[in-house]
Amino acid sequence: MKLILVRHGETHWNKDGLVQGGASDIELNDTGKEQARKLAVFLRDEPVAAILSSPLRRAVATAEVIATQHELPVQIDEGLKELKVGDLEGMSISNLRTTFSRFLLQWWQDGEATKLPNGESLVDLQQRAWNVIEALLERHETSPEPKKEAAAVVVSHYFVTLTIILKALNLPLDCLTKFKLDLGGVSILEFRDYGARLVTFNDTSY
Repeated sequence: MKLILVRHGETHWNKDGLVQGGASDIELNDTGKEQARKLAVFLRDEPVAAILSSPLRRAVATAEVIATQHELPVQIDEGLKELKVGDLEGMSISNLRTTFSRFLLQWWQDGEATKLPNGESLVDLQQRAWNVIEALLERHETSPEPKKEAAAVVVSHYFVTLTIILKALNLPLDCLTKFKLDLGGVSILEFRDYGARLVTFNDTSY
């Protein structure tokens, strides 16, 4: 099975450099809407069997445009919502002492189960997101007529996508800062009998 992981398009919070976690339901801006249109064209020839999305509007809007090319409903799953960053919500990224990713990593290394103030841990995020992927893979495997090349599109967020990739590749969460994912970036995992492999990462060539 092919898993196509898509980060949503741009919002004005992204453009303004504000921390945008799971509690911020911000819509796509004009640039984000154009990214979604280009993504839909880019993915229209993929044999997509399912489209899943985070419930946040920036992800749903991106997924809905992609779905127009495949005549499929968008399945909303709460497990794909972005990391709950608590007190960091809406802060300027430039005001943090380091990059947001490194800030979170340093916090996580203090204790993997430690939650952000009024937020959640990366471990919790990875577990709930991976539960969605496991259920998706199970449905594919137990299908009466499984299609080996069938693809599923999962539209979500920065930390959701990266933690899914790390889990699939059996990489520790402290590898998080070794990856950078752009808005509208497309990453593809292939699941075979021998396990998962990352065949595309952060493709914005469209």
